[in-house]
Amino acid sequence: MNHYETVFILNPVLSDEQVKETVKKYEDFLVSRGAEMVSKEDWGLKKLAYPIQKKKSGFYHLFEFKVDGEAIQDFEVTFRRDERVMRYLTVALDKHAIAWAEKRRKRNKQKA
Repeated sequence: MNHYETVFILNPVLSDEQVKETVKKYEDFLVSRGAEMVSKEDWGLKKLAYPIQKKKSGFYHLFEFKVDGEAIQDFEVTFRRDERVMRYLTVALDKHAIAWAEKRRKRNKQKA
């Protein structure tokens, strides 16, 4: 099982309920493929650095998870097919990135 992190941006015209449904859909997709969810973060509505699909903002979400590499291709295909997803990026984490992600989670817990 490899350690991955995915950031995706959802269309800003979605309602809060639609955003929650979309996030739940992708979480369920990963779990159905045997993924272990390490962390989920909702970064909220943020301004984009440049327009995407003529939109200037989007709902950012981050998933950190462990799964076999074969599931990633199917995961990204579902992102490409979903018009609610404007952009996504999945990266494999090495030991340094995993340590940094743990520090970030601890820091975010202290702020909350």
